[in-house]
Amino acid sequence: MVYFGRLKGLDKARAKAWSLTYLERAGLADKAAMPLDRLSGGQQQKVQLGVTIMNDPELLILDEPTKGFDPVNRRLLMDIIEEQKLAGATVIMVTHHMEEVERLCDRVILLKDGTSRAYGTVADVQEQFGGTVYRLGFDGVLPSSALYDIVTESDGLAELSPRPGGDETAVLRELINAGVGVRAFTTARTSLEDIFIRIYGEAHGMAEA
Repeated sequence: MVYFGRLKGLDKARAKAWSLTYLERAGLADKAAMPLDRLSGGQQQKVQLGVTIMNDPELLILDEPTKGFDPVNRRLLMDIIEEQKLAGATVIMVTHHMEEVERLCDRVILLKDGTSRAYGTVADVQEQFGGTVYRLGFDGVLPSSALYDIVTESDGLAELSPRPGGDETAVLRELINAGVGVRAFTTARTSLEDIFIRIYGEAHGMAEA
């Protein structure tokens, strides 16, 4: 990493100090003297991110930066990327992990077959695909209604998308009057993961986001 630091304009002492600090944080301090091609793929990916950010660039373009990482290392890399954003860097990131988008992105674009299917802030995209949803745990038969659409229903759990006039009180009252045993009822925003699945369906693994 010291070599790349010198290429990026850092003096040798600063490049070495920065590299050792980063490797320690990334859990690679014991690999500091090891040739890059002897590191595992995930370890190389960590080093590549370090090389990318070591001179505090104003623009970061990242392609699946956490692909293949376990939850602990994914969180570490997301923390590092978020720090760059908070320091003023513009981050353009390709990812299929919608929780990363919800955490980091000010704006999102979902592409399918080269065409934009959704674009805007996270809140804009959520609103475009239903905005508020009701998540329900219930016993019995969930009836159809003019107050809501049933988005998903399985094993006593359902997600409802309210129609005009279908506020929480009205929907809950109608369910109880219909004899539905309501065990849980919460209001939430449509998640980006649900929107992703709606757009890409079963082919979502081949899609770009």
